[in-house]
Amino acid sequence: MAVRKSEVGRVAASLAITVVFWGGAFPLIKSAGRSYGAGELALLRFFIAGVTLGIAAIVKRSPLPRRRDLWAFFLTGLLGVAIYHVCLNYGEEFVAAGTASILINSAPVWAAVFASILLGEHISTRKGLGIAISFIGVVILAFGEKGRFEFQPAALFVVTSAICAALYVIVQKRYLSDYGAITFTLWTVWAGVILLVPVFSVPLLRQLSLAPLHATGEVCFLGVFPAATAYMTFAYATVRMPASRVMTFMYLIPPVAMAISWVYLDEKPTCVSLWGGALAIGGVAVVNSARAARSSVAG
Repeated sequence: MAVRKSEVGRVAASLAITVVFWGGAFPLIKSAGRSYGAGELALLRFFIAGVTLGIAAIVKRSPLPRRRDLWAFFLTGLLGVAIYHVCLNYGEEFVAAGTASILINSAPVWAAVFASILLGEHISTRKGLGIAISFIGVVILAFGEKGRFEFQPAALFVVTSAICAALYVIVQKRYLSDYGAITFTLWTVWAGVILLVPVFSVPLLRQLSLAPLHATGEVCFLGVFPAATAYMTFAYATVRMPASRVMTFMYLIPPVAMAISWVYLDEKPTCVSLWGGALAIGGVAVVNSARAARSSVAG
């Protein structure tokens, strides 16, 4: 799949927007998390994202979900919104934003593991090597995130988010082609919001009245841009470029997150986190290169 010359600029802009917004989400989550609880932040953010995506869906005249597929949207809403973002938001209360971005970007490694277990996909030698390298990096980050070798339990919440992201990707494969990226994401987001409302709506109203304006603004930004806009720009790029090439740009997210965190939160990355991050992302790169190599042989 080659990008047409007339679309090169738009695809490049779409990828740049995606990387900057997704990289910037991690420091904003940490900052907003000082005023909002993990669940309340997730509920407010994705209510705003749901409204934004709803406007886009109305413009596109997106269809309603089929009744037989409702369970799938609630499953992806549970994995991709309710559990994923509550765990990520809680983990970022204790883990540096840059470290969280690296742990989240280990999701393709977990997807390869679960695809082998659940879908019977073969793990090649190269892919197995990549999984091992990435796991070593994740362990270093979990134990050495503070710059010393000491276990950080909160890192496990972020790893849980990465595992949920991997399971989400596996489930969405069955439905994404039927509904399209915007429609599928819209109903997934609203399913996640519905699951969060019974637990977090009342405390959210209380926190909304107490939170400073800048924190609420950060959550609004997270909902409109990283959660809604960046997903649409990512979808625009993925339908015009091979997935393996798009994923190479996603490796830029942790460095962007670390740079923005350094400026916005004064979170300077430690040597241990840089080494662990290099191994974690390097392992993901090996896994994705193995997948790309297998696709080119099969194609």
